[in-house]
Amino acid sequence: MNPHFGTRHECGVVVLTTSPQEEHSFWVDIGTAARSGRYAIGLLFFSQDCFPADAIKNRMAEHAPELTYAACSTAGEIGGPDEEVGQCLAVLFPKDLFLATAVRIDGIRTIGFDRIVAQVKEARQTFANTGDALSGTNEPGDVFAICLIDGMSVVEEMVTAALHWALEDIPLLGGSAGDSMRFKKTSLILDGEIGDNCAIVLFFRSMVPFKIFKTDNFVPTDRKLVVTSSDPERRIIYEFNATEAAAEYARAVGIDPAALSPMSFASHPLVVRVGGEYYCRSVQKVNPDGSLSFFCAIDDGIVLTVAEPTGMTRSTNEAFENVVGEIGDIDFVLGFDCVLRRIDAQNRQATQRIQKIYQKYNVVGFNTYGEQYLSMHLNQTFTGIAFARLPEAAGEAS
Repeated sequence: MNPHFGTRHECGVVVLTTSPQEEHSFWVDIGTAARSGRYAIGLLFFSQDCFPADAIKNRMAEHAPELTYAACSTAGEIGGPDEEVGQCLAVLFPKDLFLATAVRIDGIRTIGFDRIVAQVKEARQTFANTGDALSGTNEPGDVFAICLIDGMSVVEEMVTAALHWALEDIPLLGGSAGDSMRFKKTSLILDGEIGDNCAIVLFFRSMVPFKIFKTDNFVPTDRKLVVTSSDPERRIIYEFNATEAAAEYARAVGIDPAALSPMSFASHPLVVRVGGEYYCRSVQKVNPDGSLSFFCAIDDGIVLTVAEPTGMTRSTNEAFENVVGEIGDIDFVLGFDCVLRRIDAQNRQATQRIQKIYQKYNVVGFNTYGEQYLSMHLNQTFTGIAFARLPEAAGEAS
């Protein structure tokens, strides 16, 4: 395997990355890995500006028809030697330490809570029945679930709640697929079938110790915005405090309304208080009529608080250090990081410091339009699953 494109971690997980200019070796490496029969499943995260979904489907069919895989488009990729957007990234999990299966839920905008619960429960039971296929292990703490979901579906809260209900004691994390901040259409692929308006749920049983965690870096201020006119189904707010939403938001954060941009939203997030904790309700974009579209659920009467990001480098580093304190040295982390965190890091000239943390702990994943963590759909948060470093290297590279 060409070392520029691939890294094998001690648990046997292989990470491959490529740019469009060097992709031939990437697909050859995936094909070699697939033909070895050593890998349970692959996850692919891709910029659909550089790697259209049809091209991903065709390359996988050509080079790795044997490999089960799930893929989604991104708002940026995390991992690889250059840490630049516009990549395709693959994560291959070895069969000797991981058991995995996937189910796709279609029509999530209209399917409803109960049908999602039923589909996931059925898939969970099927997965549980195969649990002893991995060296006889079948302990509850060995299992986790990952959700990849259409980031333009506007139903992530409902889907996440349904998944949490169906999964019961199985912890969930994941990310909303992106489309490079175009906000038009995302792409998800499961074994060659491309779709949007869907979610892919992956069940994993792991013989490698792991820890699911999250981190954010905002603090609330005393500035409040009350939603007085909105369209909850489309996540659009028309008025704050009985005033045009964009103008009132701009006034609250001290910015000219004409200058509002993704950088403004990343630097001045809005948060809602739930059960004593604050959760981001991030702005996606300004609409021509002065309304604001959001990444998360909103409704009339909700009180949003202007927050200020603070200490991203410190809080991120502390989160990873806390994980090390629980599971020991980290082998690698599968991470889902809000695209607004990336923008805020760029705005505060902290990009290199954050990248060094991610490189230190071998973070691979993508920038999202939203993050899933247990029962919650979040914004402006990093959610991840850290896998412990094993005493001895396990598995072999392709």
